[in-house]
Amino acid sequence: MILGCSADSVETQAKFKAKQKLNFTLLSDSEFRAIEAYGARRMKSFLGKTFLGIVRSTFLIGADGNILKIWENVTPKGHAAQVLEALGGVRASSPTKI
Repeated sequence: MILGCSADSVETQAKFKAKQKLNFTLLSDSEFRAIEAYGARRMKSFLGKTFLGIVRSTFLIGADGNILKIWENVTPKGHAAQVLEALGGVRASSPTKI
């Protein structure tokens, strides 16, 4: 299962999902509960200014709920291929785990 999560509103996510033709669920976390639980909300800096922001991250979670791999500071272009490669490796090593 694939899930996306951001602090954007449900309405904003629906527009993004339609525009990008995504085939997976997007979760709205405007209170940052899941985002902070996964450590994706941190101090960042841009143009010499520091601010609290969200670090674009991907978590590969096994069927048992354990995190198998984390990608931080993700660049969207080409990232899906990285995840698919890792998922293939996990499935090859333990077919019942995912």
